[in-house]
Amino acid sequence: QVQLVESGGGLVQAGGSLSLSCAASGRTFSRYAMGWFRQAPGKEREFVAAISRGGLSTAYADSVKGRFTISRDNAKNTVYLQINSLKPEDTAVYYCAADDSRNYYSVPGRQPADFGSWGQGTQVTVSS
Repeated sequence: QVQLVESGGGLVQAGGSLSLSCAASGRTFSRYAMGWFRQAPGKEREFVAAISRGGLSTAYADSVKGRFTISRDNAKNTVYLQINSLKPEDTAVYYCAADDSRNYYSVPGRQPADFGSWGQGTQVTVSS
């Protein structure tokens, strides 16, 4: 099983930007399609973005499309989430997750159950 560690969260004003990272270890990173989810207090964990094993295919939640960008560097065993034009409603704990059931070009599903490994999360707080 792959181990995942997120970093890069913090407190930022509305309109600002953050760059989240998720470092993987333990298994061959390129075997995993990757996703980002977020969970706000009192709400269910929701899909944010996903990327295929080779990085050629991506998918985004409608609420973040055009503001968030997912990318990966398989040589560095890391997946990234660039977050721009932050809004207070983006405040949440952000989690990365790994799915080893996809072929090289497919993005994962959008449900938490589609992913077998999770990081511990990083807090993003956006002030208005």
